[in-house]
Amino acid sequence: QVQLVESGGGLVQAGGSLRLSCAASGRTFSTYSAGWFRQAPGKEREFVAAISWSGGSTLYTDSVKGRFTVSRNNAKNTIDLQMNNLKPEDTAIYYCAVGRASWTLPAGVARADVGSWGQGTQVTVSS
Repeated sequence: QVQLVESGGGLVQAGGSLRLSCAASGRTFSTYSAGWFRQAPGKEREFVAAISWSGGSTLYTDSVKGRFTVSRNNAKNTIDLQMNNLKPEDTAIYYCAVGRASWTLPAGVARADVGSWGQGTQVTVSS
């Protein structure tokens, strides 16, 4: 089981930037695909971005393409989400997630085939 702890959320004006970080501990994080999800008030949790174990393959939901970048540092057991040009509709609780198995691809993470979730970090974008 992987334990995940997110950090870096906060309040930012529209057009601003934030960088979220997720620290992992437990099983061998570096061999698993991972990603980020978010949940806005009154809405279901949705996929944001995913990254392969090597970092060589990434996926994004259409609404964040060109604005968000997912990355990972396997030496430090971290996965980051750089968010630029933030919009009010990006306001949500952001969750880090790790794939259910070592063979789970980023596309699988995107379909919520997830073995571990973080506790979430709040991102609020004001207009």
